[in-house]
Amino acid sequence: MKFLAITLIVHRPDPVTGVRKTTHERFREVLDNALLAEELGFDGFGVGERHERPFISSSPTVVLSHIAARTRRIRLFTAVTTLSLLDPVRAYEDYATLDHLADGRLDLIIGKGNGAAQRELFHVTPEDQWERNAESYEVFRRIWREDRVSAKTRFRPELTDAEVWPRPYQRPVRVWHGSATSERSVDLAARYGDPLFSANVTHPIEPYAELVRHYRERWEHHGHDPAGIAVGAGSAGLCVARTTQEALAAYRPVFEGNLAFQRATGLPVVFETLEDFVDRSSALIGSPQQVIDKVHRYHERLGHTVQHVSADASGLTESRHRDSLELFQTEVAPVLRGDIPDPPFPWGPVLAPPDPGPVPAAH
Repeated sequence: MKFLAITLIVHRPDPVTGVRKTTHERFREVLDNALLAEELGFDGFGVGERHERPFISSSPTVVLSHIAARTRRIRLFTAVTTLSLLDPVRAYEDYATLDHLADGRLDLIIGKGNGAAQRELFHVTPEDQWERNAESYEVFRRIWREDRVSAKTRFRPELTDAEVWPRPYQRPVRVWHGSATSERSVDLAARYGDPLFSANVTHPIEPYAELVRHYRERWEHHGHDPAGIAVGAGSAGLCVARTTQEALAAYRPVFEGNLAFQRATGLPVVFETLEDFVDRSSALIGSPQQVIDKVHRYHERLGHTVQHVSADASGLTESRHRDSLELFQTEVAPVLRGDIPDPPFPWGPVLAPPDPGPVPAAH
C-alpha cells in the first residue's frame, strides 16, 4: 500500500483557536508540510484545485513546481485538477512543463470539481460540467500521446493538426479519476482503463463502496484486465496517538470547531458527535492498532491500494500533528504496507522505451 499526504489549501480560521494565518504564511505551511511528508517517508504529496473561498489552491501547478524544486523523491499529485473549468491545451502545457521540472514525479487526479462560485467564475453550468470534463480529458490525453492533434470540440476552438509544446517527459502521465458522488466520473475512468480515487470523506462508506463496485463492473465491461485495477481512497481526518483516549482528547476540540462552522454556514451535518465521526466516517483517529484495523475494514469494501491522509494540522497543534504523522509512518504504514499490496504498476516515472537511434546502413 502507498500513502499520500494531501492538502486542499483551505484558508479559514483555525477551528480551535479562531486565528487565521496570512496567505503568505499558509503557503509557507504547505511547503513545510510537503518537506515533512518527504522526510517522514510518504509516497506522495497532493495539492487540490479550487477557485472559491475558503480555498487558495487556484494554481496547483505553481505550488507543485515549487515543491518539486525543494524535494527529490516524493511523487506529486493534483487533488483534483478541475478539467471541466480549464482549457485542455493550456492545462497540458502547464502540467507537461511541471512534469519535466519534477523529473517525471507527477501523477494527476482529475475531476469536474465542486462549488457554484467557481462554476460562475468560469461561466460553466451544472448541466454542461460533466460534458466539459469528458471533452477536456479526451483532448488532454490525446495531446499528451500524439505529436499533432485534430479535434472537433464544443467548449473550445477546434484543433487542426495542432502541435503543443513542450512534448512530455512521462509517456504518458498517469491520470487518476476523482470520484465523489456520481457514476459519470467512474464510467470515464473505466472506459479509458485509468485508476480511480474515491473521495471517501464526507459520508459513511456505503455510497463510495457502491461507486467502486460500479467502477470494477464497468472496467470489465470495457474489456480491461481486472488485475490492472487500482483504487485510492481518502480519509476524513487524522490523529494517531499512543492510546484511544489521548487521540480522542486531542481531536475533540477540532471536531467541535468544525461542527460549529458547519452549522454556522449552513453546511449539512452528517456526524453529530465525535464518537460517531470516529466510528462511521473514514477518519483515522485512535491508537496505531485502531487505525490499522480501520484501514483494513475499508480495504475490505473498497479494495484500495493507495490511502491519503491530511497534510494539514487542521486544528491540531503543530507538534501534535507532527507526532501523529510520525506515529502513522512508524507504526501504522509499515504494517499496512506488508498486509495490503501496492497498485499494479511501478511507483515511478512512466517513461517510453529509449530511442535506439537510426538503423545502421546495410553493407
